[in-house]
Amino acid sequence: MSTFTLAGRIDEHVIDSALLRGNPLDDPTQRPLWVYTPPGYDDAPERRYPVTYLLLGYAGTLPVWRNRTAFRKPVPELADEIFARGEAPGMLLVFVDAWTTYGGSQFIDSPGTGRYHSYLCEEVVPYVDARYRTLTARDHRAIAGKSSGGLGAAITSMLRPDLFGAFATHSGDSLSEAQYHPHFLTAARQLRPYGGDIFRWWDDFRSRTAFTKEEDLNLLEILGVSACFSPGHDGTPVLPFDPRTGALRENEWQRWLAWDPVRMATTHADALRSQRGIWIDAGTRDEWFLDLGAMAFRDALTDVGVADDIVHFELFEGGHHAVEYRMPPALAWLAHRIAERP
Repeated sequence: MSTFTLAGRIDEHVIDSALLRGNPLDDPTQRPLWVYTPPGYDDAPERRYPVTYLLLGYAGTLPVWRNRTAFRKPVPELADEIFARGEAPGMLLVFVDAWTTYGGSQFIDSPGTGRYHSYLCEEVVPYVDARYRTLTARDHRAIAGKSSGGLGAAITSMLRPDLFGAFATHSGDSLSEAQYHPHFLTAARQLRPYGGDIFRWWDDFRSRTAFTKEEDLNLLEILGVSACFSPGHDGTPVLPFDPRTGALRENEWQRWLAWDPVRMATTHADALRSQRGIWIDAGTRDEWFLDLGAMAFRDALTDVGVADDIVHFELFEGGHHAVEYRMPPALAWLAHRIAERP
């Protein structure tokens, strides 16, 4: 990556996914994948390393990891500095693409978007293990992400504890009623000029420069998450609320709640108790109220018997955006948790 000077390196790959073929949105099956190797990886050919998989938030594309804003460094460079200074054991980082036409997949298998959970678990993980000197036991594999990526990290760890033994969720989707209800009501107002038809907005959105209208981000997220969580029989997104009034449609809403980590914790308690580390954080002014979601998820972990010394929980001063600086300390913490133990 020419924009960074790294002590380690980033290799760029392309995976041709069999599991994403025939996906309902006709999205590409060839997907970029970046793998970071820490300083010293090439100097000790007998050494094997733990791995953390990194998931993007909604509407994030893989090049976002390269973004450099004034006076701030991007995540790969910040993480590289931690490893170069010896503040954490060496660890591979894998940057995963799960983009869809609607902006994201929530990292689940859905007839509305495609088999992105299976793609991650059944194709990406084996691909990396086959090409890099990884420690392949689940105790040495973690997953982390922010926002929708934080959701993906949490639910993937609950669904596949055989693969992932630790996770970090930064401002991760949780406590769905707090996260979504306010935005459903706002969406009902935003849809009035479109006759309550989100697909009229979608046609308009695609006909012009994206995010030039106030409603764009909110409606895009709602449409995309509906495609993931509440698709119809033909895969068409079905909103979980009445677009005229904002009133909940209970059948569809229950399908959304089934993916709420707070609710999932009770039915995946063994998986959560088996984790070597769980990092949860969120900003106190999060625009999606995910600070409340973080607190509720932390409480749910306590309720199902996750040991306190397994969990790092923190609320920090801030909102939902521009909090990339929270990830490198969590990666250092995860690196200690999933390193080989004497």
